[in-house]
Amino acid sequence: MTVAPVDDLLATMKIENSRYVRIAARAPWGISFPARHVARLVLISRGSCWLTGSTVDSPRYLSTNDCFLVRAGVEFALQDERGRVLADCDGIAAETAEVGGDGELTEIVSTRFTFDAVAAETLFALLPPLFRLNLDTASGHLLRSTFELIAQEATANALGAGFVTSRLSDVLFVQALRTACGDVGSGTIGWLAALRDPQLATAIHELHANLDHPWTVEALARTAGMSRSAFAALFKEKTGDTPLGYLTAWRLYRTKTLLRDTSLSVQEIAVRVGYHTGTALSRVFLRREGVTPGTWRKRARDRASRSTVRQEA
Repeated sequence: MTVAPVDDLLATMKIENSRYVRIAARAPWGISFPARHVARLVLISRGSCWLTGSTVDSPRYLSTNDCFLVRAGVEFALQDERGRVLADCDGIAAETAEVGGDGELTEIVSTRFTFDAVAAETLFALLPPLFRLNLDTASGHLLRSTFELIAQEATANALGAGFVTSRLSDVLFVQALRTACGDVGSGTIGWLAALRDPQLATAIHELHANLDHPWTVEALARTAGMSRSAFAALFKEKTGDTPLGYLTAWRLYRTKTLLRDTSLSVQEIAVRVGYHTGTALSRVFLRREGVTPGTWRKRARDRASRSTVRQEA
C-alpha cells in the first residue's frame, strides 16, 4: 500500500546540500558530532565502537553494518572505548580521512544533509532524535546497496565522481527516511501508526488525495466504514490528534509548499487546500504559524537565496 503522507513529504523535501565522508579510525580514537543544523546518517562499515550522547539513555555498542539516522540539532559521539578524548568531526575536511592511533581499525561512513525544513520538520517529528535503522529489511537492503555504490564512486575517482556521489547521497537520505518510517513500531503515536490500521488508512488516503474536499468527521468516518464516535476515538488514540486537527495541519503543510514553490496568490492556494477564501486561510495560518502567509513566503525565499549564495561560494 502506498503511504500517501510519506510520499507527499518526500516529493516536496528539498535537500539543499549533502556531504559524504569515509573515516578510517584506529584505536585509540574518539569523534564528537556537535549539535548542528544538519541531519546525519552514519554507518559502521567495519569494526565496532561505542555510541554516546545526551539523547542516548546509556552507551550503545555498535558493530559492522549498524546504521543510524540523527535529526538536526542532536549531538552524539563515537569512540573505540568510552572516555576517549574526542575530536570535532568538523575538523575532518577530506572525503576520506584517517583518525586516531595505530590500533584496531573501525571504518565509519558519515553523510550529513541540510534541507528545506517544510517537509523535514513534519517527517522528523515522527522519529526519535537518534533512530537505529534495520538494514535487513527490503528498504534496508536498498540503503546498503546505495552505500556501496557511493563507496565505489568515491574510490574510483572517475570523471564526474563528485557529482554522482552527491546525487547518490541525496538518494541515500530519502532511502534512510523510508527505512525509518517502515521501522516505526506499532505502538508509536502519529500518522504512521494510524496508517497501520486498515480503516484509518482508508480515510487518511482519501483525505490526502482530496485535501480541498469539505471534510467533516462524519464524512471521514463513513470513508473508514465506522461510526463517527468510534472513528474519532480511534483516530485520537492512534495519531494523538483529532481528525480535523490533522486535516488542518496537512492543509497548512501543503500551503507552505505552495508558498515556497509557486507564485500562486494566497486566494488561489486557499482554494487548492480546502479554504473558501484567502482570508480564512490567512487567519488559520497566522494562528498556527505566528505570521501571515505573505510574511512566511518572503522569509522562505530569503532563506533559499542565502542558501544558494552559500553553495555558489
